Amino acid sequence: MIAALVVPLVGRVSARLAHGITVVAPAVALVCAVMALRVALDSGPWHYYLGGWAPPWGIEYVVDPLGGGMAVLVALLATLVAIYAGPHLRALSPRRAAVFNSLFLLLTSGLLGITLTGDLFNLYVFVEISSLAAYALLASGGERAIVATFRYLLIGTIAASFYLLGIGYLYALTGTVNMADLAMRLPQAGGGSAMTVGVVLIVVGLAIKMAVFPLHGWMPDAYTYAPPPVTMFIAAVMSKVSAYALLRVLFFVLPRTGAVETALSVLSWVAAGGVLAGSVLALAQTDVRRMLAYSSVGQMGYVVLGLSIGNAAALTGALLHIMGHAVAKASLFGAVASLPRDTVQADIAGFAGASRRAPLTMAAFTLAALSLVGMPPTAGFFSKWYLLQGAIEADAWLFAAVLLVSSLLSAVYFFRVIEQIYFAPDPAAAEPDRSRCHPEVSLRLLGPVITLSAAVLLIGLFNGWFVTTVIRHALPEL
Repeated sequence: MIAALVVPLVGRVSARLAHGITVVAPAVALVCAVMALRVALDSGPWHYYLGGWAPPWGIEYVVDPLGGGMAVLVALLATLVAIYAGPHLRALSPRRAAVFNSLFLLLTSGLLGITLTGDLFNLYVFVEISSLAAYALLASGGERAIVATFRYLLIGTIAASFYLLGIGYLYALTGTVNMADLAMRLPQAGGGSAMTVGVVLIVVGLAIKMAVFPLHGWMPDAYTYAPPPVTMFIAAVMSKVSAYALLRVLFFVLPRTGAVETALSVLSWVAAGGVLAGSVLALAQTDVRRMLAYSSVGQMGYVVLGLSIGNAAALTGALLHIMGHAVAKASLFGAVASLPRDTVQADIAGFAGASRRAPLTMAAFTLAALSLVGMPPTAGFFSKWYLLQGAIEADAWLFAAVLLVSSLLSAVYFFRVIEQIYFAPDPAAAEPDRSRCHPEVSLRLLGPVITLSAAVLLIGLFNGWFVTTVIRHALPEL
């Protein structure tokens, strides 16, 4: 956050130095997050009281395996996207580039704050910080992006208002907004209509932020028309951080009373419908960017379905899918945006022969796509395996069938793009001069995309280590 305030001033002197700060700040946050996570894994949750005010009166920050792991994920993706954004910012004036960098750092700060706060109202503050920065970044893509962002702003404001009103009901019942204090006081407060309304408002508000079907209307246009680095980052982490907040509230704060159980039951059916609807809508798209956006609707359905089933295997699958989907979706959007628009168009047919002109970029795209399909040994295969195991353990056979059908649909809409990339004739082959005039991409664009794609494979190959070392310690006591 300090870097976000410094960057606009530095940008007046040196655009390169301002962007250097934008890369270094999340990199430093990444190192700190890894060290803090290690402390939490070795010694238990790490607490910090802002200003020395002890909770529940003061604001508390907590690093536990769940929040610390999410902080590492956010900081890692922020660092890679900041590197990726460098070539795109060259087209902007120094002033606009400095504003972009400042907003990007504010967005990252808000998302990191959500993962580490131990206070429900402070979480709302960080949601607003990240949302306001995201609106400005999304709108910087031009006229169509402004219209899409305005729709997102309206829906996002409604979602934040729902969440804030829900907190108000819980505060009225208990007199506190500290998460740990709420977890102790809510069981004694009893259920009743206030608890029910509070739970519904919080769940609906966070579900809108996650773009859970049918509350996803803001997502496709926002992802399609935003600047490439913005889409790459927001598609990767914003909905995942909201999913983290939903998991935190439902399993670590609220008691497993009738209202919460009912909310989880409703979410399970909504998620199942979202998994199928997102896949079908993605199948109907001809623009690869919109296809990826609707794919995110279906993929977030997997996460919500895992939370709704609620056993250890399903929650493990949900958390592993958050990791795998974040890096895969960032790689996919980064790969698509890296290709020169005059040689590869955004529509599916425009990817014909792209592997001959950009072999490494398309290899990264393919590997990330295979992960979302669920092909071994990528991260997506193992997260879906845990989700399937959780559904079977819960005797939720219909949900298990939904997982399998949606994977087949994912294979259809991704393989039609892969078919164009590797097997369709290259239109540029008839124009040798045109095919030779574009090198693949610069290393600053290609490096983050390949790194993210490699992470998809590494998470899959070492999924056992991630599960036993971090995820199992992050699960709630069931």
